[in-house]
Amino acid sequence: MNTIGLRLEDKNDFERRVALTPEAVAELTAKGLEVKVERFDRRAFADAEYAKAGAVLVDDARDCDLLLGIKEMPKQGYFRGGGAYVFFSHTIKGQSYNMKMLRNLIDNGCTLFDYETVTDDKGRRLIFFGRYAGLAGMIDTLWTLGQRLRSLGHDTPFLDVQPAHAYDGLDAAKAAIAEVGRRIASEGLPEMIRPAVVGITGYGNVSSGAQEILDLLPHVDVAPGDLADFVAQNRGLADKLAKVVYKEEHLVRHKDRARAFELQDYYDNGADYESIFGPHHPLLTVLVNGIYWDERYPKLADADQLRELFAGPERPRLLVVGDITCDVDGSLACTVRDTEPGDPVYVYDPRTREAPSGFDGPGLAVMAVGNLPAELPREASMAFSEALTPFMPALAAADLQATFAEAALPDPIRNSAILWQGRFTPDYEYMSEFLR
Repeated sequence: MNTIGLRLEDKNDFERRVALTPEAVAELTAKGLEVKVERFDRRAFADAEYAKAGAVLVDDARDCDLLLGIKEMPKQGYFRGGGAYVFFSHTIKGQSYNMKMLRNLIDNGCTLFDYETVTDDKGRRLIFFGRYAGLAGMIDTLWTLGQRLRSLGHDTPFLDVQPAHAYDGLDAAKAAIAEVGRRIASEGLPEMIRPAVVGITGYGNVSSGAQEILDLLPHVDVAPGDLADFVAQNRGLADKLAKVVYKEEHLVRHKDRARAFELQDYYDNGADYESIFGPHHPLLTVLVNGIYWDERYPKLADADQLRELFAGPERPRLLVVGDITCDVDGSLACTVRDTEPGDPVYVYDPRTREAPSGFDGPGLAVMAVGNLPAELPREASMAFSEALTPFMPALAAADLQATFAEAALPDPIRNSAILWQGRFTPDYEYMSEFLR
């Protein structure tokens, strides 16, 4: 049996999540598995809870057969030869900022499992933080809206929203948002943003989490195709917001105009499609981006579109972007860097592409925190651990010295193996191009 190690998180001071909670560790140790946990005073669960669960507390767990973390592990001098690791590597899209780490894993003959690619036979992710990214992302976006409006001279009920990490858990955050909703209903919103429209791209776990928060505010649901008429006819709407949810069919169309939109064809042949989202940019007050994107697909807002939006003499309606997906230089040209909870917002100027931190200046306020679920660490960790724990006995029993074909991995775990003993597995051989 492989020994299991649980490392501390050191990407930034706000990262307090865990892959396995003390409850999960107790379940594993009761089955005879050996679990070592690195001491860490910032973790959402105390060291003493892990010791009580049967874990061995250590200062360094790198000697374990299988080491689990959440965020990227250090790039240099960390990975041991032949080691096996499980974490969010953020490499499958060729993310340039993690290629050095990936090369280091290869050079050390390591095995890498990535939570993002633990999928079922239909390609659906089985272990994820998506809902909590959406929950925290919408809370932080509403906070950003309040701060941005204040910088423009308007105090609104949104000033009572705090970043997600400032609340004592999700229930406290929801109660605060609901109170903001009551104030909006009674006090109204400033004329400059009427009607206030929040657009959300996507309809998966991220979007569901974001909508769970937004639905605490008084709102009306508006179909994407009806939004232009709605905005034109509701200039005086002050006591509620409008919520618009965009699916792929609302965002893109086939370049051959004679062809109707087909979702599977779009997934398979994204380059054959073009964005139709541009006309919605001037209709939105807030854009919350929660849809998957990679370079196969058209951008939702490129640099030229945003420059044109801000080229006129009047300030556009679009004030805030909450980019939960946080694809730097990805689907939204305004996401020029990811941020962290201690410095979460910058103002992107489409004319210069400058993006100073804070809420002041010309352009769009962009919230692009790259580890949003860390702002709700206990609840997010509990949900994540519950999904991961059933796979741990198989990981503990895996023959990490065998060939990939002979390792007897269950299919979801086999799907997640990016590297095996320092070589790309068949599904990920395409990634060798990222290292050239």
